[in-house]
Amino acid sequence: MPAVALCNKDFAIDARSAASGKGMPGLRVVPETVPCECTVTEKIEAGVSAVMDDIVAALTQPLTAEEKSPKPKEVEKLPRIVFKGNLEEVNRFFYKRGWSDGLPIIPPTEETVKEMLTGTDLPAEHVVGKIIPRLGKATVEKIAINAVMAGALPTYMPLLIAGVQALMDPRTYFGIWEVSTGSFAPFWVINGPIRNDLNINSGSGALSPGDIANAAIGRAMGLMIKNIGGARKGVEDMGVLGNPGKYTMVVAENEEESPWEPLHVEQGLSKDDSAVSLFFPSCYSQIWPYGSDDKGILHGVIHNIIPGRRGLFCLMLPPAHASILSDEGWTKKECAAFISEYARVPAYCHPEYYCGGTIGMPVKERVRVNPMDSMSILRSPDLIRVVVAGGPGNLIGLFTGAWNPGTDWVTKRVELPADWDKLVERYRNIVPTYLRY
Repeated sequence: MPAVALCNKDFAIDARSAASGKGMPGLRVVPETVPCECTVTEKIEAGVSAVMDDIVAALTQPLTAEEKSPKPKEVEKLPRIVFKGNLEEVNRFFYKRGWSDGLPIIPPTEETVKEMLTGTDLPAEHVVGKIIPRLGKATVEKIAINAVMAGALPTYMPLLIAGVQALMDPRTYFGIWEVSTGSFAPFWVINGPIRNDLNINSGSGALSPGDIANAAIGRAMGLMIKNIGGARKGVEDMGVLGNPGKYTMVVAENEEESPWEPLHVEQGLSKDDSAVSLFFPSCYSQIWPYGSDDKGILHGVIHNIIPGRRGLFCLMLPPAHASILSDEGWTKKECAAFISEYARVPAYCHPEYYCGGTIGMPVKERVRVNPMDSMSILRSPDLIRVVVAGGPGNLIGLFTGAWNPGTDWVTKRVELPADWDKLVERYRNIVPTYLRY
């Protein structure tokens, strides 16, 4: 039976890719000119009216034989060695094929991929998962190939494998956030002994360039999302503005200087486990506290949370601020409860006041009638995690994401190969040594 999908004209390529990925390459798509997420009735009616003839035609024309029984598209079968050349030539070949992220890559040769595979005991052909939207098979070898391209070390393989497992957990809603117009970026928090084994930065400038682990782990995951999953910019990934965090956003929690239990323990793992946690923020703010005591720190947080982003939330506290709060009796859970209760705005500043949405909202937070009534920004303390990281100084990090019913923080245990200690020793001293002035 003929059916029609309506979509904004600028999303027609995305719509056809999505239909093809679901096994329906011939789905009839009618592009229209209604502005994206339009709330003006007149523009909606005008845009739909303009394509009514196309809708009627698509609904009444009989299905073709190809539409009734679509045949798999012949995919170009590449040889195992796809190109030979010097470094510059290889990079241009990969870039023109759409296989890089715009930065130079390390060529994944037989030798470099073989070395990368020493970081895991899993066989190269083992499928860790199928990465959406195109359901590409993330075999261990394909993970290793993208890891080489990103400049990773073999010791990163266990984390990258756990990262793929985290992406595939339905609680992340990865299938939405990876391609959303909201430009959400995966944020990876590393816990446990592996932080020190891999020299993952948890101190000064942890989110800045300069640390191979922080940089290459996130970059490798981004290349996998693009090359294996098929989330291509402007085709499936329809981020309006984009997000620099998609290059890499990796941090280790400073467990040694934290007065509280680490994130992976909060998530149900043992302190001795190595783990990776994931959620998808779209915004990152650095703010100054309103004072150096517990009141000044927490009030600085609650008065700087963006009302337009009211989903999962990460508060990143440097060790000094965490110690101040802990000394005054605050736990991570109590900080989260305080933020959820007191990060509020007048109803007229809250998105729910305008859209009137009530799906998933607790009864106490239904849309207010009085525009001056107070509404909480973060609906539940369960949305909030506190991570201790960063260097000396007076700044606090706020990472704000999105929320759908069921969205949650996801933490996966990292499984290490049998010869882990020997492997770590081989690569441990790959660290920068700066000239002291």
